[in-house]
Amino acid sequence: MTEDVKHSKPSLKEAIQKGQFAVTCEIGPPKGVDTKEIFEIGEMLKNKANGINVTDLQSSVMRLGSMVTCHFLKDMGHDPVFQVTCRDRNRLAIQSDLLSAYVLGIRNVLALTGDHTTVGDHPQAKPVYDLDSVSLLYTMSRLEEGFDLVGNELNGKPSFFKGAVVNPGADTEASLNLQLLKMQKKIDAGAEFFQTQAIFDENVVEKFMEKITKMGIKTPVMAGVILLKSEKMANYMNKNVPGIFVPKKIIDRMAQTTDKVSMCLEILTDLITKIKPLCAGVHIQALGWEKHVPTLIQNLGL
Repeated sequence: MTEDVKHSKPSLKEAIQKGQFAVTCEIGPPKGVDTKEIFEIGEMLKNKANGINVTDLQSSVMRLGSMVTCHFLKDMGHDPVFQVTCRDRNRLAIQSDLLSAYVLGIRNVLALTGDHTTVGDHPQAKPVYDLDSVSLLYTMSRLEEGFDLVGNELNGKPSFFKGAVVNPGADTEASLNLQLLKMQKKIDAGAEFFQTQAIFDENVVEKFMEKITKMGIKTPVMAGVILLKSEKMANYMNKNVPGIFVPKKIIDRMAQTTDKVSMCLEILTDLITKIKPLCAGVHIQALGWEKHVPTLIQNLGL
């Protein structure tokens, strides 16, 4: 065992269960078989995060698989989070992949329904959606009990740390109530932690946490944040990404500087500092700016 692995941060599950402020980052597998970037990012993030999410054909774009990327990260001493979408596999393949991931030492699984194929680079592909995120969580819980979805007994049963996604920035009161309803369904199906869609306003987190507290929900929630590269990116997300809203004050700050990286890190350091007392952790989506994540984590004292 190398020194890096020996002195690595607590696993995601350990950090959350101990009440520590957990940090997860994200890697998107390459479109091809050149895996150099996976290992470069993995080295950058060593001892920086409690877990690293690996996207599963993000935005319906064909890429290298999430499971093999998780396997590489596991070998490097990271605690990977295997994202599983329901878009591309039926229940047979999903159950098989979950068992395969467990055998490879992968314990964290984030259940996602998945973007429709029409938004990706193979719009002619037929979506599956045999399961959705709620039934995927139930599937994991059933496998943990030692049975498949039709009741056949397994020869050895897995154990996962099961995660799901929630969007606290839903556009209307009705859509937010729907998010809360689905959140409760996901908890009932076995969700043990949540990662949110990207937020840019601490007030959104505060109001959301107040709502779930009133509902009696105690499942840990990690706030999602994005490294904002420019005011153009912010305006694009405001216009085209449902449930994400970048406040004007942040857009103005990005527009008024030529040093976009420093301003981005300043904005996020301020935001995460404000939301830290409100949630169980933060999920950092770098979107190509992974090399700046260690600086952000250092600025936060995490």
